[in-house]
Amino acid sequence: MQLSGGIPMKKPLRALMVLAALVLFASACGSDGTETVEAADSTTDSTTDSSADEAAPVAPVSDTVVGMVYDIGGRGDQSFNDSAYAGLERANAEIGTSFSDAAPNDDGSNRPELLQLQAENSDIVIGVGFLFADSVKEVAANNPDTNFAVVDDAMLDFDNGAVPWGDNIAGLTFAEEQGSYLVGAAAALKTETNQIGFIGGVSGFGLIEKFEAGFNAGARAVNPDIEILPVYLTAFPDFDGFTAPDQAREVALAMYEDGIDIIYHAAGGSGGGMFEAAKQHSESSGSKVWGIGVDSDQYNTVDASVQEYVLTSMLKRVDSSVFEIIKSQNTGSFAAGNVVYDLSVDGVGYSTSGGYVDDIVDKLEDFKNQIIAGDIVVPTTP
Repeated sequence: MQLSGGIPMKKPLRALMVLAALVLFASACGSDGTETVEAADSTTDSTTDSSADEAAPVAPVSDTVVGMVYDIGGRGDQSFNDSAYAGLERANAEIGTSFSDAAPNDDGSNRPELLQLQAENSDIVIGVGFLFADSVKEVAANNPDTNFAVVDDAMLDFDNGAVPWGDNIAGLTFAEEQGSYLVGAAAALKTETNQIGFIGGVSGFGLIEKFEAGFNAGARAVNPDIEILPVYLTAFPDFDGFTAPDQAREVALAMYEDGIDIIYHAAGGSGGGMFEAAKQHSESSGSKVWGIGVDSDQYNTVDASVQEYVLTSMLKRVDSSVFEIIKSQNTGSFAAGNVVYDLSVDGVGYSTSGGYVDDIVDKLEDFKNQIIAGDIVVPTTP
């Protein structure tokens, strides 16, 4: 388990209890300690030159305290969890909020406990991933004065008219199929073999299939005869496919050796193995192949040695959704229910870092505008 972040003493007695509990959790999991992350101090040193004081920006300070619990694997996945953390950092820098964050153990069995610990001393608690949905329903009901948000789940009771599960619960969802459509079109426009691939982390629960569906549709909009090979690393309820870079590397190598020259992954931390495979195959064969990243702009997160193999990335702006829900908490405008982040609000998209798709941006933007206008309706199932 991974823990970081300081807990400001807004509720003194309960905060001491929470801090003690966090220490116990950290000790049990072999943690190397905690890191305090609080709003920057806006005071200045009285001995500092006045002209320097005038030039220095005043750091924002907010009373809002945020608690975050990541998906399995925690920070460092260069993808989903790291994007959520970027939203925390942005809120800290631009709003002045304080936060603490944690990651569940490998099987996720302690999600409810971690949510409760964060709720004890936070104004809003964010669960990163749909697997938090059931736990948040329970913990939110027991903590009516704390607001909650879940990334990747609408948090609506569809059996009873799609009403929010609670007045203090929001869902943050994305049109992953729309962003995937654009990188699918990019793959079809850039492939030299007319064979492309898709690596999904985990099949069978509906979410990753949205990525595949959009990717397929975008590629076939460019070339109806293109060959697309999908491979999933594990099947629900085994979520190891999101944390298996070695497995992804072997799968990707086999794909590249069979003639596929571009692979799109929606596999979280496993995606790093795909980029390693692209580098290995390109260097050994003398024929360059590519990988397409997901969630973050992975050109900027992967090791420098594999940057040149990142064609583009499907941007899923988890960072923006986290920032916006924190902002709503800070301004007192938090509202229960689902917020959908799609192309129309830049909630999804594609990256151009590295310049490898600069020559096709006009075509991708045309597809984007057609989707926003409703002229193209992207499927959500393959």
